[in-house]
Amino acid sequence: MNTSRVLSLFAAGVVAAGALGGAQTAMGAAQRAREAPMYGVDPAWPKPLPNRWLVGAIAGIAVDADDHVWIVHRPGTLQPNETRSIWRAAPPVLEFDRDGALVSSWGGPGDGYQWPDLEHGIYVDAQDNVWLGGGGEKDAQILKFTRQGRFLMQIGRKGENTGSNDTKNLGAPANMIVDREAGELYVADGYVNHRVIVFDAATGAYKRHWGAYGRRPDDAYFTRAGEKLPGPFSGIVQNENRPSQYDPDGPPAPQFRIVHAVRIAGDGLVYVCDRTNNRIQVFRKDGTFIRERVIARPTLGSGSVWDIGFSTDPAQTFLIVPDGTNQQVYILRRDTLEVVSAFGQAGRWAGQFYGAHNMAVDSKGNVFIGETYEGKRVQKFVYKGMGPTRVPFMP
Repeated sequence: MNTSRVLSLFAAGVVAAGALGGAQTAMGAAQRAREAPMYGVDPAWPKPLPNRWLVGAIAGIAVDADDHVWIVHRPGTLQPNETRSIWRAAPPVLEFDRDGALVSSWGGPGDGYQWPDLEHGIYVDAQDNVWLGGGGEKDAQILKFTRQGRFLMQIGRKGENTGSNDTKNLGAPANMIVDREAGELYVADGYVNHRVIVFDAATGAYKRHWGAYGRRPDDAYFTRAGEKLPGPFSGIVQNENRPSQYDPDGPPAPQFRIVHAVRIAGDGLVYVCDRTNNRIQVFRKDGTFIRERVIARPTLGSGSVWDIGFSTDPAQTFLIVPDGTNQQVYILRRDTLEVVSAFGQAGRWAGQFYGAHNMAVDSKGNVFIGETYEGKRVQKFVYKGMGPTRVPFMP
């Protein structure tokens, strides 16, 4: 029976209370189906940095087992007018406690490893190892450190990448995550290469890799007017400084473009951000393709799908997806990949974005978002519980 009809009949004394109870249950379920996680910005987080330090473009963010927030930023992106006085670039790796106070800092070139030309991506695994990548055209390496900054291992060598089927080197790896159960490192590889690649997290040994739809990557796909793009090989960096190869009216691209993030859900599904193709693809851990969803299809330039976080309920019901081009954060249902809500908008004030680049979620469901370009900050969005959805600004 129609819920409103049940209520009106009950008010008239026609329907028994049991029927009303059923109607109220249906109403409650319908209301919950229209709800999504809500967030509010904490303008006091993080606390000011010591030593007259500044951060450049935020290139990665992670939360460790103690809910400490780690970022890697790009000191080289600070402008001359930012550092010509008493202010100086902070070390590239910064660790903050739950209250936003800085507790450690380190990073940069050193003996025994090749620091990236363009910092990109950070992850802290269950053993407190800190993993770092790099988004420069010659960056072909992943670095592994202790949480104190002691070097442990390098996978790949700078300048030696031979393409998306190279099993020894990376191609501007953007992001990484360790599957604790299997001891495997998954890498979103990346800006130059167009794949997900998996290594043994202890030894760095190659395990497997795949491209879009679980297929073998094919760098020859990246052509313009029938000619290969310039560069050492055809899988050249695809970014806003070159003409977009994305066609919003065309068929789905058979290859990844910028593979910007890889995340693993509690049920073992692997989520991949194909940033400049504006889509999320979902896989099993062996690379078997499950499904995809295009978000804000008309978006050109830097694309609409930059990173992925999971809600902290046991089922991880929702995905949290920042869009650094349209400057908002989408909330998706994980089972259907349907966009159900959003928060944020373009701007420089608290709660607004300029280049919502990377994100992480702590154990309480709070969301941390780092901004690239001239945004150059990290913002904390406190989880406020479930509430009404908000229609996103779709292009």
